[in-house]
Amino acid sequence: MAVTALVFYALFGVLGFGWRSWLQYHRTGSTGFRGVTGRLGSMEWIAGTGFLVAIAVGVAAPALQLAAMLHPIGILTAPAVQTTGIVLALAGIFGTLYAQNQMGESWRIGVDPTETTDLVQTGVFGLVRNPIFTAMLVFGAGITLLTPNPLALTGFVLLLATIELQVRVVEEPYLRDCHGNTYRTYSRNVGRFVPRVGLT
Repeated sequence: MAVTALVFYALFGVLGFGWRSWLQYHRTGSTGFRGVTGRLGSMEWIAGTGFLVAIAVGVAAPALQLAAMLHPIGILTAPAVQTTGIVLALAGIFGTLYAQNQMGESWRIGVDPTETTDLVQTGVFGLVRNPIFTAMLVFGAGITLLTPNPLALTGFVLLLATIELQVRVVEEPYLRDCHGNTYRTYSRNVGRFVPRVGLT
């Protein structure tokens, strides 16, 4: 399953980052990539850098398992667990692409505080405020179940923590500044990652 996990990671990277950035550039003249923000050591910087580290750990875990340098936790190697991992990973890839498409020209990787994008509130964004991150967490959970070694579990916890931090200390303050009461009303009625959960 380590090979399957690495193939899924490659597919996710090519489609979710590479192809999407190309499409964004084709449509707008910009790749949408804004990178890590904040001064060195700030919460914003920790969120962005931690996210990159979580991705690197997520790739390293199946690679090291394939090289027999790490071993999966026995109880999590049952066929039902592995099958669930495949389903979640594929759902995460599809969900990410679907949400990115619904975000349209407002899609970004990172935040540039000097620009203002449209606030998307329709489609899947009418159910949750951060469906791309939700789908990424579903993908990460799937990969973790495919190669359930200690490093993979650690990477998933790090991914969850840094996504929470990115949303709470970078993206939500930015959206409140840009869209004011419109965003405040939106966040009071639409959940952060899960419908009706995380209303603010």
